[in-house]
Amino acid sequence: MMMVRKSKGLSDRHIKILNFLGEHQDKGYPPSIREIGEETGISSTSVVNYYLEQLEKWGYIERDRRISRGVRVVPERMDEVAHRLGNAARASVAQAVSMAADLLKIPLAGRIVASAPAPVPASDFGYYDQEASVEIARSLLPARTKMDELFALEVQGDSMIDAMVNDGDIVIMRRVESNAEAKNGEMVAVWLPERDETTLKYFYKETNRYRLQPANPTMGPIYVDKREKLEIRGKVVMVIRKVAATAM
Repeated sequence: MMMVRKSKGLSDRHIKILNFLGEHQDKGYPPSIREIGEETGISSTSVVNYYLEQLEKWGYIERDRRISRGVRVVPERMDEVAHRLGNAARASVAQAVSMAADLLKIPLAGRIVASAPAPVPASDFGYYDQEASVEIARSLLPARTKMDELFALEVQGDSMIDAMVNDGDIVIMRRVESNAEAKNGEMVAVWLPERDETTLKYFYKETNRYRLQPANPTMGPIYVDKREKLEIRGKVVMVIRKVAATAM
């Protein structure tokens, strides 16, 4: 008869997972379960999830299952782990704690369409609930960024692919008070009230109209007469991808 020893102590695999989660946070986006398995030598995603569930139960990590890759380490518990390790491992955990403390939660306001100009479906700003968020490292943001002005949107569509913004990416936006804050050539989230449409495009002011320019050679621009109401909801400051984050 095989006996399984039950213990709340952290195994080497627990430690490796915690270290990897902490080290990965400087990229601005937590790793996937598959990436955790590859890094720690666990071939089964279900086994990785088992270890994550244990770490969550014991308070070492927090998980938001409404968001892809919604895993973060708890800095206070990581301090406890550091005291149990040797000098080299302790330094690694200390670095992970520092990275975790540098993380910011940006509210995930909804989805923004980046698609062909005709038609342009309305974005769903009510897709996520009020508690939904993404985490990024403060150090990745442009200098002098006011954190209370930031919000995140999930991109749908491929009209901005030449700007390295793909379907499913997350864009970090800075709210603007007026259209005057947007300069020609900036990537913005635009709301067209008369059409009940929103879109993510490059913004240009022309003589009698606005031009919303896609970054996809197969698509043409959207033209908006200046007599039509147009509201710029925010400017893109960062794009979060599956493997990296890039400041704009």
